[in-house]
Formats: sequence, structure tokens, C-alpha cells
Amino acid sequence: MEFPTFPRGRALRRGLAAAAAVAAVSLVASGCALTAGGDDAGSGSGSGGGSSSIAFVPKQLNNPYTDVVLGGGEAASKDIGYDYSVVGPLEASASSQVTFLNTLTQQGTNVIVIAANDPDAVGPALKEARDGGAKIVAFDSDTNPDYRDVFVSQVEAKDVALIQIRQMSEQIGGEGDIAILSATANATNQNEWIKYIQEEVETNPDYAGISIVSTVYGDDDDAKSFQEAQGLLQANPDLKGIISPTTVGIAATARYLSTSEYKGKVALTGLGLPNEMREFVKDGTVTAFALWDPAQLGEVAAYAGQALVDGTITGAEGDTFTAGDLGERTVGADGIIIVGPPTEFDADNIDDYDF
Repeated sequence: MEFPTFPRGRALRRGLAAAAAVAAVSLVASGCALTAGGDDAGSGSGSGGGSSSIAFVPKQLNNPYTDVVLGGGEAASKDIGYDYSVVGPLEASASSQVTFLNTLTQQGTNVIVIAANDPDAVGPALKEARDGGAKIVAFDSDTNPDYRDVFVSQVEAKDVALIQIRQMSEQIGGEGDIAILSATANATNQNEWIKYIQEEVETNPDYAGISIVSTVYGDDDDAKSFQEAQGLLQANPDLKGIISPTTVGIAATARYLSTSEYKGKVALTGLGLPNEMREFVKDGTVTAFALWDPAQLGEVAAYAGQALVDGTITGAEGDTFTAGDLGERTVGADGIIIVGPPTEFDADNIDDYDF
């Protein structure tokens, strides 16, 4: 199965946009730290110049993958003339986003773009925001559909799962014990991918020799993910491979494997950022992994928010809108908008990407 690649020029442009977003978040977070329910949190500043406002609420701040998504969201928000801001927790716990949503509602934010840490925990806060007139765009990790207008999904969920289990099977010769190192236990995107991976292992004869012996959660925290990877190998000495469908998890696992006795013996694949994974591909720790262009996720989410405010779309199946230079997008069943297919990265193409 082959997937289209993204032009290097676009990737470089997205990288610059992401850097700007990170700088904005870092500057404001250093001066506007909040604490809610024991969770540390930071907030980002707006770009100004628009009569409507759009706020991105990621699972957590200071996540390299999220930084790239936010770069795309900021660029698109400026293109459509919306005031742009970022608020969110530093830890990806189930209820950590609620305080920020309440504040955005009080401020009268027109569009709230959220990657939910838990599909239901944010529900009451999102309902209040919608009752106040806000349009809700979920991205990356969906909410319960009752609480949002549309969900901007990276790719078809099953395609993500199929790539990861195929890559793993190829790397371990089609048989052996494997484990999954995920993000948070309640992350809807992670759980859907894992569900499809499990179904493939259970029903596809091509994977009859593979057994999933453990699923653990690093909570998209680098240190915890590193420890979970270490624990998987200690608890399962015959483990042949690890699938980590999270950019934080795969990078932390690669770092552990690269300096351990398991380097070259235990396969690792999943979803990663080329810039974070390049050294591990080149030193032989990782053979191949996958991802999409994260900046496009932020871009499409911003344009979807504008289309909702303008009345171009309502979130009904069949609605269409234009997402800037990314072209037309169509709302599918259950209000889902697909950004595009993933790309597979290996030693032959990883230097073609910069994000």
C-alpha cells in the first residue's frame, strides 16, 4: 500500500508556522500559569486583527506534535482574519480542559477547537459553550458527538491501524508477542486505532502468528512513556515488538531502545514526527513508522470553524467548504471531516521532511 507524500516546501513552511506558535505559547504560559484541580496549565495569546475569535484547546501544551498542529491552526486563523489563541493544560488528564472551556465561554469565544482528553468529561462545559453561541470543532481526539458540531480527523481510523500492524508484522517476520504503548486510557483516537489493530490480529490470517500481550499508557508524558517502555521489556522478555500510536510514546520508546540491549532485537513502529525519529531511523533503532502532516489538521479545523460561523456548513453529512489552499473538504457521516491519508517514513525518505 502506497500513500502520497507531502512536498518538502510545504513541510518547511509548516515548521516555521509551528515555531511561531510555540514561541507565542511559551511567552504567555510563562506569565499566565493557572492551576485548576491540581493540574498545572498554561495559556497562549491571540494574534489580533479579527472581529471573530477562535481558540484551540489541545490535550496538553508543550507537546511537539501539538505544536505543529497549532502552527497550522494559527496560520489558517490569520488567513481568515480571526483572533487566535491557545489555552490548555500541561498534563493530559481527563478533566484538565474543563476550566479553560469555561473561561472561553465567559469570554464569548466564537469557535472552540478541542482535542479531547476524555470524550465525556468535557461534555457539560462544551454544552454550555454551544448554548452561548460558540461553534465546537473537535480535532485529533473526538468528543462525544453530542457535544460538538464537527470532528476533524487526521485520516480514516482503520487505515491508521492497518498501517501500524502491517509495519509491525513485516518487521518481526509475521509472528511473535507484541505490546501497545498508548497515550491516555480515555483518548478516543488512540482507543479506536487500538481496537482496529486488535481486530486485525484476531481476524486476519496474515497476523495469526502475532499476539498482543499487553497495552499500557504513557499519558503522552515523555518520562512516563519511557518508564512504561522499560517496564514492557522487563515484564515480557520474549517481546518482539512495540506499537506506539502516539508521537510522545514512540519517541520515548525509541530513546529507551536505542541505548538498551534490545536495540535491533525489538521492533518499534507507530505514529511519530520525522524530526524526532530521524536519529533513531538512521541508527537502526526504528525501521519504519507513519504519520500525516499535522499542520494540515490545524488548518482544516480553523477553516471548518469559520464555515460553521458563516453558515456555509452546519455539520450535516454532505456539507462542503474550502480549506484554503488545501482545497474543498466534505463533511461525512457523524459530522466527520477527513484531512488526508498518512505517509510512511523510513531511511529512504525521512530526510525529505522537516516537521
